[in-house]
Amino acid sequence: MSTAIKAELRKLFSTRLWWLLALVLVAYLVFIAVVISFSFTVDMGDDSVGMPVGEELARVVYSLTSPIGYVFPLIVGSLLFTGEFRHKTITASLLAQPNRSVLMAAKLVAAVVVGLIYGVIGTLSTVAGAAPVLAWRGDGAYLGAESVLVLLGMSVLVMTIWAVLGTAIGSVLTNQVAAIIVILAFTQFVEPIARVALGAWDATSEVAKYLPGAAADAVLGSSFFAQDTTTDLLSRGPGAIVLLAYVVVFVLLGRFVTLRRDIG
Repeated sequence: MSTAIKAELRKLFSTRLWWLLALVLVAYLVFIAVVISFSFTVDMGDDSVGMPVGEELARVVYSLTSPIGYVFPLIVGSLLFTGEFRHKTITASLLAQPNRSVLMAAKLVAAVVVGLIYGVIGTLSTVAGAAPVLAWRGDGAYLGAESVLVLLGMSVLVMTIWAVLGTAIGSVLTNQVAAIIVILAFTQFVEPIARVALGAWDATSEVAKYLPGAAADAVLGSSFFAQDTTTDLLSRGPGAIVLLAYVVVFVLLGRFVTLRRDIG
């Protein structure tokens, strides 16, 4: 098993794409964090009634890492499978490790490693962009507050889960172009629109809680998107269960559908 994990890590980290995406993630999150934190702290007059302030504002802004940046660990995670099929190396991988369950497990462990890296990088990038602005124009950065520290830890955890989910998705959508298109479409258009649309109606607001992004926000304990809707989040435990359920479903589909077929 350890040999298989080392092989998967070597395959991933020997390419340039993972760190190129990491650089884009850093620049993107720093920029968004600066813009959002500034927009929340400028003109704090009568028009700002109902807007988060103080420690609550810090939590909302620091929670941006997952809803804004989760596309990156999803894509990187998916490469662990889609890269194999694109470059026709999946056959060699199966010859080296014929136990397909072990191969799947090794890729998932590799996804945890890269997910942790992206989680730390992404969370620090959001803090680097937001904290100076919050300290300058707001009530403070609150980096020593317990609730903020817990949120930052959960942010790293959630980004790690996104990478694992990306690997699971890649095991089902093995065509690399198709997987990336689906991930981009879902994260940038489908889910954000669905969260707002479903949250606008009492009959469907409960459904919005179970979307993967909403479940991730529940694990964080704060949500940027929830500021503009009436949708409540699940509590942290149920949110984690829902998010992990998505992982389990795709892992099972990948193992017993994709990896069950003859691959040549």
